[in-house]
Amino acid sequence: MALSLAALLSVLFIQWDLFVLSIRTFLFAAALLMTAPETLQQIFTSEITQFWVAALYLLIAIVILCAILFKRLSGKAAESTSKKNELSLGKISLRAFMRQKIALIASAIIFILYSVAFLAPYIAPFSPYDQQDFLVTAYQPPLSRIDALVLKQPKTLEIPMQKGEGSVIWMANTLISDFRKLKTRNEPHAIRFVNSVHEEARNAVYRQGMRTKTIPLAELAGPQYKVTRTFLLGTDQYGRDILSRVIYGSRISLSIGFLVVLISVSLGTVIGVSSGYFGGWVDAVMMRIVDVLIAFPALFLILIIIATFGNSIYLIVITLSFTGWMGVARIVRSQVLSLKEQEFILAARSLGLSDMRIIFRHLAPNTLTPVIIAATLRIGSIILTEAGLSFLGLGVQPPVPSWGNIINEGRDSLLNHWWISTFPGIAILTTVVCFNLLGDGVRDALDPRMRGQS
Repeated sequence: MALSLAALLSVLFIQWDLFVLSIRTFLFAAALLMTAPETLQQIFTSEITQFWVAALYLLIAIVILCAILFKRLSGKAAESTSKKNELSLGKISLRAFMRQKIALIASAIIFILYSVAFLAPYIAPFSPYDQQDFLVTAYQPPLSRIDALVLKQPKTLEIPMQKGEGSVIWMANTLISDFRKLKTRNEPHAIRFVNSVHEEARNAVYRQGMRTKTIPLAELAGPQYKVTRTFLLGTDQYGRDILSRVIYGSRISLSIGFLVVLISVSLGTVIGVSSGYFGGWVDAVMMRIVDVLIAFPALFLILIIIATFGNSIYLIVITLSFTGWMGVARIVRSQVLSLKEQEFILAARSLGLSDMRIIFRHLAPNTLTPVIIAATLRIGSIILTEAGLSFLGLGVQPPVPSWGNIINEGRDSLLNHWWISTFPGIAILTTVVCFNLLGDGVRDALDPRMRGQS
C-alpha cells in the first residue's frame, strides 16, 4: 500500500501542471455551467472529461490511501491487545484475506491496472490516435528511438477563442486555452519524425523513408529543434504507440468488465431473492426464464443482438449484462431457499415485518458471500468475452483502442511484428489470472472452514 501511495504521489509530482490544469478546467466548466451553459456547450469537448476523471481519481486515491495508512499505523497498539472473539465477522474475514499472499499480490496488480486505466491521460506517453509520419514510425519494434523535428507551427485545434468582454468571455477563453494545453499535453508544437537530418546552409535536410525533404531552419523551434522519442512497446502499422494504446485500451476493457458484472450481479441478486422468497408461480416463471436463457448459447445471442442493433460500447455493456445474470440468480435463489426457513426469518415474519424489509434487511445481506465470489470470478470471463468480440470486429470499433481490437490489428503480421498482438494479450492474461486469484482468495476468506485451516 505504501508503494501504491508512492507511485501515485510520483505521478502527481511529475504531472503537476496537467493536474492543476485539470482541476482548474473542471472548476471553470462548473462555473460556466451555472452561469452560461450555452457558452460551455460551444467550447466543451468530451475528450477533456478523461483529464477530469484522472485528476479526481488521483486526488481521491491519495487521500484514501493516506487515511488507511494512518489508521493502520495508529491502530497497531489497539489491534495487538484485541482478542479474536471480540472481532466482527467482517474483520475476521479481512484478517483471513490478508493471510492469502497470492490473493494480496493479485489485488495489488488489479489496483495498479485500474489506476493505470484512470490515469491514462497522465501516464500514456503519446495520444493513442496519433498516426503522423507512419513512413518512419510504422512497425517499429520495442525500445525503438526515433528522431523528430520540433516545428514552430502549433498543433492544430478546432476551438476558436470567444470574442467580447466580461467575466463569462474571460472564463471561456481561459477554459479554451487550458483545453488546448490539456489536449496537447503541454507540448504545443507539432513534431515531424525523420530517419535522419542534417543542416545545409539555412535549411534542415531530412529523410522520411525513401523521400528527402528540406525545411528552413526559421520554421523550426529554436536551435534545439531535434528531439528523440522512445517507443517502449513499439508501434503498429499506422505508427501509433502500442504502449499508449494498451494503456487507453485498459479503460475500455476494465470498465466494461466492472459495469457488466455490477449490472448482472445486481439483476441476478434481485431476481434470485424474489424467486426464492416468494416461491409459487413467481419462482416457476422466473426459473423457467433462467432455464431458457441458460440453454440458449450466450455468444450466439450476443452476436444476433450486435448484428441487429449495431456495436456501440453501451450496447455491448447492456448485452453482456443481460446475458450473464442467470448463474447469479440460481446461486442466490438456493441461498434464499435455505435461509427463509431459519429462525430469524420466522421471527421477523411473526413480528409483522414487511416482505421488502425482510428481503433487504435480512435475506439479501446473508447472500452476499456467494455473490461477491461470483462477481470477482466473472469479471475475468467478461473481459475475455469483450476481447473476443473486439477481435472478431463486433466489439469496440477502431480507432478507439481496446485490448481485443489491438490484437485483431496485429494478427495478420504476427510472425514479423509480434509485439502488436503480444502486449495486449499479456495484459488480458494478467488481468484474468489476477481476478481469478482474487476470487479464490475472497472465497477462502469468507469460508469458515478455510479460515479454520489457515
